Amino acid sequence: MTNPVENKIDLTALFKIGYGLYVVTSNDGKKDNGLIVNTVMQVTNTPNRIAVTVNKDNYSHDVIKSTGTMNVNCLTTEAPFKVFEAFGFVSGRNVNKFENCEPLRSDNGLVYLPRYINSYISLAVEQYVDLGTHGMFICSVTEAKVISNTESMTYAYYHANVKPKPQTETNKGYVCKICGYVYEGSSLPEDFVCPLCKHPASDFEKIK
Repeated sequence: MTNPVENKIDLTALFKIGYGLYVVTSNDGKKDNGLIVNTVMQVTNTPNRIAVTVNKDNYSHDVIKSTGTMNVNCLTTEAPFKVFEAFGFVSGRNVNKFENCEPLRSDNGLVYLPRYINSYISLAVEQYVDLGTHGMFICSVTEAKVISNTESMTYAYYHANVKPKPQTETNKGYVCKICGYVYEGSSLPEDFVCPLCKHPASDFEKIK
């Protein structure tokens, strides 16, 4: 039987919610790490509290939950696709994302990006909310610095101007209906998970 509530939900309506794009940095005690997130928001201003939501499948989730600290790097419209490849398409479990660079550090000892950001915010976790597939970190602000006045990167800008467009005329594959990531291949594994937005294979459609 069809759920009557589901008939009233057009998931594309959720795409109209405005999102920014950020690199959240942390450290597991041995190496620096970072990942792309789009769910960062100020939830109170007295005192200043920021909420950051991270997929539990991401290595950074466990690091932040263990250490209680992170930096939010606010990406600008100058950020190239290689930034999203470095922090969104590979896992910190397997690679050192800062191996070939000399990043800057804030007062909490964590990395902030030397380029492609207009500010960073250092956070201390006060509360953790289990959301099933994700964890929400409610944090206090310990440091914040403006780097430039360049416009912040939004999810919409990323899709329109940064993310490579799929070559549907020549490529065969599947495209994520949520974030637009393209999997190239004749068949999509049933257990495949989008490396960018972490949605399952059921949210992919075949490129025609």
